[in-house]
Parts: sequence; C-alpha cells; structure tokens
Amino acid sequence: MRTPWQRTADGANLLSPDGSLAVTIFEEITALANRHDAINLGQGFPDEDGPAELGRIARDAIANGNNQYAPGKGIPELRQAVAEHQKRFYGLTPDPETEIVVTTGATEAIASAILSLAGPGDEVLTFEPFYDSYGAMIGLSGATHTTAALLAPDFMPDLATLESSFSERTRMVIVNNPHNPTGAVFPENILAEVVRLAVKYDAVILTDEVYEHLTFGARHIPVATLPGAAERTLTVSSAGKTFSFTGWKIGWLSGPADLVAAARTVKQFLTYSSGTPFQTAIAAGLRMDQSFFDNAAATLRHKRDILSDGLRAAGLDVLTSQGTYFINADTAGLGITDATALARRLPALIGVAAIPVPVFCHPDGAQRTRSLLRFAFCKKVPLLEQAAERLATLRDRL
Repeated sequence: MRTPWQRTADGANLLSPDGSLAVTIFEEITALANRHDAINLGQGFPDEDGPAELGRIARDAIANGNNQYAPGKGIPELRQAVAEHQKRFYGLTPDPETEIVVTTGATEAIASAILSLAGPGDEVLTFEPFYDSYGAMIGLSGATHTTAALLAPDFMPDLATLESSFSERTRMVIVNNPHNPTGAVFPENILAEVVRLAVKYDAVILTDEVYEHLTFGARHIPVATLPGAAERTLTVSSAGKTFSFTGWKIGWLSGPADLVAAARTVKQFLTYSSGTPFQTAIAAGLRMDQSFFDNAAATLRHKRDILSDGLRAAGLDVLTSQGTYFINADTAGLGITDATALARRLPALIGVAAIPVPVFCHPDGAQRTRSLLRFAFCKKVPLLEQAAERLATLRDRL
C-alpha cells in the first residue's frame, strides 16, 4: 500500500517506478537554465512587482503592528472586499461571514476543498492537461483522478467525451478557467454543459479562476453565475496573478456556506491563517479602479504577442492563448515528436527554457500532447524581446 506522500507524488507525476520521489521537470529545467544562463520561460511567475501602492499599504500594516494571526477565515476587511469584488464584476453576492474564507494562496483553497469533500471510492474529474496541484491533492485524498481531454488547437473539450467522463462515482469536477497550461478560456456553452452534468451526477464544482482578470478578448464567465451552479460551486481565486504579488500567497474560496465550512474545517489545520499585513493590502487592491484591471490584461496581451512572434519565427505553430500567463507552441512542424527531450536541449541550444506540456497529463494525454511546449510570457518586455530573438534561431540550430 502506498503512503500518503507517494499518492501525492504519483498524482503530480512525480513518483518514480521504484516508489521514490523523482525530480520535478520544473527543477530540472530551472537547473539547466541556470547552468546555461538561459532565459527561463518555464515557470509562471512575474519578474516585476505589482502596484507600488499595495506594497506601501502592506509595509504600513507591518509598521502598525498587524503582525499576529489573522482570524482563521481571514480579516473582515478582505472578506468584505472579496464580496464586493464578486458583486461588482459578476453580480454574485456571497456572505462575507459564512461564504468566503481567505487561504494561503489558491493552492491551499484547492487542497482544502478536495481534501474536505473527496475520498476513497470517489472520482474527481479534471480537464487534461491539468495543473499539477489538482493531481497531487486528488492522490492525497485517496480519490481516483479522471480526465476529459482538451483538444488542440483551441483546447476545447469534445462534449460527448466530457459527458462520458462523468459517472455515478464523480464527486467533484474541477474547472480551471482561464486554463493553465493551455491558455483556453471556456465559453458559456462548455461551462453550461459542465453544470448540467454536475447536476445530473450530483457533483460539486470546484472552479479555479485565478486568471479571471487576465484574458485577451475572451469574456471570463464565472461558473457560479450560470443557472443551477451556485448551490454546488466553490470558486477559488487569488491575489498573486491579478496583482503580481505571487509571494504574498493570499487566496480565497467562496460558495455555499456548507461547502465553505467543510473546506474551512480542513484549512484551519493546514495553515490556520497567514499573511495578515498582506491581507490588508489585497483588500485595497480588489477595490482598485476598473482601469487597473483593464491595463493589466492589455499589458499582458502585448507581452503574449511579442513572444508569439518569436515562436512563429522559430517555425513553431503557436496555439494562441486567450488568457493566463502561458502560451503553447507545437514543435511538430520542425519534425519534433518529443517536446520533453527538446525542452531539455533548449537552454543550451538557444538560451531559452520552456516546460513540456506532457508533464501536465496522464500517459494517454502525454502521448496526445507529446509535441507541445508551454512558455510563460509574464516577464519584462526587454527580456521577452531577447527571448524572441533567440527563439528565431531555433530552426537553424536544430
């Protein structure tokens, strides 16, 4: 019988055949990037800070003594700000006292929700490719991880396949929208079908919307706004992506009081609380003018386009991102059939690092995505321009 850590590692594709812990592809590619002084477009974190005003508010909060435990469900000011944000942008009206809990980033919100609601004998369904945190927590819970494929070039699911992926054992379906690693933003008909099937099979919907404000033309639709969804949907978001303060680790979970209470019960024995002065700053961030959110998306779209041009110049087929920090490129046009092997060569070959999409998949999905690479464009413009110049040399260097 595998131990809990082995189930966790296996769920994230990190368990070696002998049962030992493997080195993550992120660690491996980062080490190669450092060794060859390559531009690392593998991991998705910005290389510049968010709004200076939020940093000032956090520093003031520290100076004013806001350095002890926050309430387990988050400071009232932030919970109220989350409630106001949901109403302002989406018309949702969660109760800040019973239907919102502040977490240590979206990662803890996801973990708390899965561990509180799924277990042995259950199935938890995700789209594939999937963010590795989902697989890890599903494995730790003892539930079975099932998937529905997202198909290139637009990374939308086939609706018949989606329906066949549900079963009487489906306890939870996780919807990451906008989607990492593909950059897809799901339209209303796809999300409505998820809701219909969740109702049919009495499944909880866990929706990870951390990139909600980082879309490029496509409209973000929170699942909880759709008919029949609110009473069974837990919505996750965070400050890290919207405000470029990933190290602050401030996230939140909202939804029906009974589901939030279940997740909060687990959450209180993970971190209990964290980031008291940062919670104060993010409350202010969520109340910023519409122009801030519009400009953040527009700036990121410009960065996406810079990197896309470099990828096309390299002879790669760019699978245009509709949102998130990431863009995927297909190397098949260059005769590449193993993107993982190419990812290991790129830092030395052209001085750019990327992550192979197959690492976000189970074996069948890895075969289906075997020629795809994921690049992060949440970097400073001069760095992206330099990366684009290097990428343009790829065809000649292969």
